[in-house]
Amino acid sequence: MRSGRLLALALFAVAVLYGLWLGRGAHALAAMLVLVLPPLLLAVAAWRGWPRAGFVAGVAALLWFSHGVMLAWSEPAQRMPALLLVVLALAVVFASSLDGIRARFGDTR
Repeated sequence: MRSGRLLALALFAVAVLYGLWLGRGAHALAAMLVLVLPPLLLAVAAWRGWPRAGFVAGVAALLWFSHGVMLAWSEPAQRMPALLLVVLALAVVFASSLDGIRARFGDTR
């Protein structure tokens, strides 16, 4: 699987998690615009091969990772989805770095 496709799947998973987790209630529209739309747009960009998608997704993953750690620490009721967000943020970082890892260690697949 190409790294762009793997990155797109990880970004799509982040969008789905945010949509299911925070996409209800009084602030559903704001949650969709701020938390769901950016990873969805990045997923489309990564799927279509935008060269900077990995960098932008890696920077965004830093924010998602921080958000997940902060919520897991401060809100015990939100711990499981927050930790899942941390895992997905790490998956985004891994997927966005996969081409560099392959180039560094000589994997030509």
